[in-house]
Amino acid sequence: MLIGVPKEIKNHEYRVGLTPAGVRELTEHGHQVMIQASAGAGIGISDQLYVDAGAEIVADAPEIFERAEMIIKVKEPQPNECKMLKEGQLLFTYLHLAPDPTQTELLVASGVTAVAYETITDSRGGLPLLAPMSEVAGRMAIQAGAHSLEKAQGGNGMLLGGVPGVAPAKVTVIGGGVVGLNAARMAAGLGADVTILDRSLDRLKQIDDMFGPTIKTLYSTSEAIHSEVTSADLVVGAVLIPGAAAPKLVTKEMLSEMKDGAVLVDVAIDQGGCFETSRATTHAEPTYEVDGVVHYCVANMPGGVARTSTFALTNATLPYAIKLANQGLDALKNDKHLLEGLNVHKGQVTNKPVCDALGYEFVDPAQAIA
Repeated sequence: MLIGVPKEIKNHEYRVGLTPAGVRELTEHGHQVMIQASAGAGIGISDQLYVDAGAEIVADAPEIFERAEMIIKVKEPQPNECKMLKEGQLLFTYLHLAPDPTQTELLVASGVTAVAYETITDSRGGLPLLAPMSEVAGRMAIQAGAHSLEKAQGGNGMLLGGVPGVAPAKVTVIGGGVVGLNAARMAAGLGADVTILDRSLDRLKQIDDMFGPTIKTLYSTSEAIHSEVTSADLVVGAVLIPGAAAPKLVTKEMLSEMKDGAVLVDVAIDQGGCFETSRATTHAEPTYEVDGVVHYCVANMPGGVARTSTFALTNATLPYAIKLANQGLDALKNDKHLLEGLNVHKGQVTNKPVCDALGYEFVDPAQAIA
């Protein structure tokens, strides 16, 4: 199969869909790989390293999209990229379609077969291709939140861990999944007063077993969220419903009761955000204020540590990329967990949460590719 990797074009997105090691693995399986010139330059991967691994360097994105049988990316295709996709091509990347009707419409119109990293499952019910970026985003949420708490950034001037004789900042993490666990772990490691909320008692027990009294746990109810959010200095939104738009758990009314200069970090922004007042921001302009509360809602947070993120992502995606390259659509037929990643196929939407969010008629993925 001829595989194409274009340069990412989203604001401050320096990650790349394959590392040279990934290229070498694919070429050893008999596939050809095209890399757009300078695709890895932002993280210190030169074109020559890709050539040494067996890739062909291509000058521009239109040639990649015209020639490739499979496109491997990191972020969702932007509108001009969607318009270059065509029927018969495989697209393998993050999509996050539920809050993005424009992208969904363009992918449906293109006829492409789009497999989303974020909805592929594993035998334990996990999301193996979302997990590495969730780990990064959870850890980054605390870095970003701590910086945003600085007075010069609009925050209330709290040092996350305090100092002897001065209380630390109060951090509330909504969601005990991969993002929430990593955020809580980082915040606790810096000495903050950390509480994590989740609706799974089993998950709360796991967190309690791991951290004991270092991290407090609360069962997530509307009352508990209200109480914790309005007393917090930093709130991390780490809620995920696979494939679906995130629920709005923090309302605009709650903001009026929060501390001036408190910070909200919405890691769920790729799925529409879990704060009512959230709107996507960029690394260039990461924050804005509503009612005196700083909002950090960068939609590609792991892009801020692009080198770490690229290698972590390729480690996770490569086995699936090889399987798709080796078997094509048969890979989806032969692997029910990979089939869960199919979101769009030849004009049909095959992910139910996306259909529910955007009003498309759901087509069972197995039937779509039969």
